[in-house]
Amino acid sequence: TGVQSEFISSHLKQKTTGRRTFPKKGQTCVVHYVGSLTDGRKFDSSRDRDKPFRFKLGKQEVIRGWEEGVGQMSVGQRAKLICSPDYAYGNKGHPGIIPPNATLIFDVELLSLE
Repeated sequence: TGVQSEFISSHLKQKTTGRRTFPKKGQTCVVHYVGSLTDGRKFDSSRDRDKPFRFKLGKQEVIRGWEEGVGQMSVGQRAKLICSPDYAYGNKGHPGIIPPNATLIFDVELLSLE
């Protein structure tokens, strides 16, 4: 259970490789993401809307898997977050979109911090 993070890529320029910037509680994280179920069905995507998603870290505006997963990412990093049901929408799911007790997979890119 919990959240597993897998590093996908980093778009950091060579000059900034040594200086990573991690989000702090209270900062606004600006991300692009694609959310899917374990069978590969996509249920949401900020990329499809061509509009990044913003949330404040530590303010419980997002699921626990994002709080922990994105909190460990550095600006410019892209990761796959695999969120167990207890770190996602639990036994309730999200009616019509996410079934109960679903493990969710997010492809998340941390674009910037505000």
